[in-house]
Amino acid sequence: MGQVLHGSATTTHAVRTELQRSPASAAELARRFGINEKTVRKWRSRPTVEDEPMGPKERHSSTLSAIEEAAIVALRVQARLPLDDVFVALKDVIPHLTRSSLHRCLQRHGISRLPKADREKPKRFKAYEIGYFHIDIAELRYEGGKAYLFVAVDRTSKLVFARIYRKATKLVAAGFLKALLVAVPYKIHTVLTDNGVQFVQHDKRAESGSVAHVFGRVCAERGVEHRLTKPYHPWTNGQAERMVRTIKEATVRAFHYASIDDLRRHVRDWLLAYNYAKQLKALRFRTPLEALKLISAERPELFNRQPSHDILGLNT
Repeated sequence: MGQVLHGSATTTHAVRTELQRSPASAAELARRFGINEKTVRKWRSRPTVEDEPMGPKERHSSTLSAIEEAAIVALRVQARLPLDDVFVALKDVIPHLTRSSLHRCLQRHGISRLPKADREKPKRFKAYEIGYFHIDIAELRYEGGKAYLFVAVDRTSKLVFARIYRKATKLVAAGFLKALLVAVPYKIHTVLTDNGVQFVQHDKRAESGSVAHVFGRVCAERGVEHRLTKPYHPWTNGQAERMVRTIKEATVRAFHYASIDDLRRHVRDWLLAYNYAKQLKALRFRTPLEALKLISAERPELFNRQPSHDILGLNT
């Protein structure tokens, strides 16, 4: 049977057996086989002639301490976050942490892959210039009744703008669009909405073209293209719907609100934290505001004012 030896081996199994059986001295055997005396003494001290694994007996990181590895494992197991989210959450706490060292740590502990139920397939969108916003509406509940959350997400910069209203009418939708156009520091060229009555006229007058929807009129006056999602395709506005779900998980699904003002205040604070502090993988671990500053330096003609001028935030 053939022998599998490592690349630096100077002896075979037969030579090692002879070294263990021979009564000759180590110096004499070293001269006979053309090897070092240390090699002779090494194989004489071993009970077998098989190569043993090199390196430490217990695998551990050369850059991460045991406490740091325990923190990584605890966050991964308890929160079930993807690798990049774990990296973003811990890189400020562990400054020397790299994405590769994090991946090796997860591999050592056998948790490099999440269960299938926890994996979310990313939705890929066509690349567009900044100024393409997805708009969606959601109902929120508080102690006094219900309110309506209007959310707009830029497809490229991931900037989020949101307002909470007591009603969800077409006039409110038009007012939300006007507020969005004022708040965003660059030109909006396209908005994508669903086919709801807040955005599209559904009566017979719309078919004849005698009456234009107020939302469409605002788009036409401001030079914004209004696109609609395809009928019976609920995921074509996926970015806005995913953001609505994220805002709900951070607010009404976790806290109780006595008034709509409390709800508005919490949503506003969350949006400020998101736009100014949330590092996103899609932006190469930059925040939306940092991405806007980088784009404004490269393409200043797209901006009507510098993003850094919005000191209090884009949603206040």
